[in-house]
Amino acid sequence: MTMDSRVKEKFERYPVNVARVLNQIRDLIFSVASQEGLGALEETLKWGEPSYIAKSGSTIRLDYKEKDPKQVCLYFNCKTTLIETFKEVYGGTFNYAGNRAIIFQLNQQIPVKELSHCISMALHYKKLKHLPLLGA
Repeated sequence: MTMDSRVKEKFERYPVNVARVLNQIRDLIFSVASQEGLGALEETLKWGEPSYIAKSGSTIRLDYKEKDPKQVCLYFNCKTTLIETFKEVYGGTFNYAGNRAIIFQLNQQIPVKELSHCISMALHYKKLKHLPLLGA
C-alpha cells in the first residue's frame, strides 16, 4: 500500500525500532480493511499523527511520544464505546490509556488476532455502534 507522503515523512522521523512496530500495526489496519472489503482507507495526519479511517468507521491514529520512549499507542475516538468494548471483550490482553488508547511496549509481541478484531470494530464503528459490545 502506497503511503501518504506526509505520513511517510512522519514515519521516517521515528526511531527505527518505533517505525518497525508502527508499520506492523499500519499493515494490520490495511490488511483488515482489505479482508473485509472496506475499499480504500483514508490515510492522513490528524493532530500530527498517522490516521486511518474507512467510510463506515471511526478514526484510528498511531503515534510514539518521546516522553514514553519504550511504547507506542493506537488511539481511538474517546467519544465512542470502542475502548470500553475492547476492555470488556479482551480484558487484560491489552494495556489501555483511559478510554482513548491501546498501549504497546516496543518489545512486546502484538496480539494480532485480537488487535485485528479491535481494528475491525473501529473500521465498522458507524454500523456497529448501536449493537451491544459492538456485535462482538
